[in-house]
Amino acid sequence: MVDRFSDPLFTPTEVAQYLRIPKPTVYNWLGEGDTDHALVHKISGQPRGHASVPFIALVEAYVLRSLRELHLKKSQIRAAAEDVRREFDTPFALASKRIATDGIDIFIHHADDDLVRAGDHQRPMREIINEHLRYISWDGSDDGFATQLRLRQFPDIATVIIDPRFGWGAPIVERTKVPVRAVIDLFSAGESMDTVADEYGLTRDEVEAICQVALRAA
Repeated sequence: MVDRFSDPLFTPTEVAQYLRIPKPTVYNWLGEGDTDHALVHKISGQPRGHASVPFIALVEAYVLRSLRELHLKKSQIRAAAEDVRREFDTPFALASKRIATDGIDIFIHHADDDLVRAGDHQRPMREIINEHLRYISWDGSDDGFATQLRLRQFPDIATVIIDPRFGWGAPIVERTKVPVRAVIDLFSAGESMDTVADEYGLTRDEVEAICQVALRAA
C-alpha cells in the first residue's frame, strides 16, 4: 500500500510534465537549496533527478499552480500557503479537503483584485478557485487529505487521473485503469488507434484524445 505522504513517487521532471509547470518552478517550490522555505514537500535524501515527490506534494504543487493561473504573485502565494498551513494546523494543508472551503477565503484575502479581474474577465474569485479545485478528489479519504488528482490537459472523453493506489502513481485512464504510457507507447510503435483501443479495452475516441494530448506535449 502506497503511503500518500512519505513514498517518493514522482521526479521533479514528472511533476513538471504532469502539471504543465516549468521545471525551474517545480525545483523552486521544492526548496532547491533552501529547504526551510519549500512550498512543496519532498522526501529528503533522494539523489537529484530521482523520485522524491510523494502524492500529497503533487497535489500541493497543483494547488500552487492554480493560484499562479489566477495571476497571484509569488509573494501572495507564499503568504497564502503559510496562512492556510497555520490556520489548518498541518504542513499538508494545501492538500486538505478544507482547502475547498475554508482555504478559499484565505486565498481571496491575499489576492490582488485588480490582477484577478484583469486576468479572468471579472469572474468571481470563488467561482474560479472552485473550478480549479474540482480536479482534486477526497473520495475514500478517512484523514481529510486528497486521494486522487485528475490531469486537466486530458478531455472529459478520456479522463486521466493520478491515484497512488494504481501503478505507483503513474497516470491512468480512470475508466479502465490502463496506464496512459502503455496507450501512447503502443500507438507510437505503429499500431492503429483501433488496435490500441481493442488491446486495452478503450474506445477509439479515448485513444485519439489521449494521443492528441501526448502529441501536443511533445
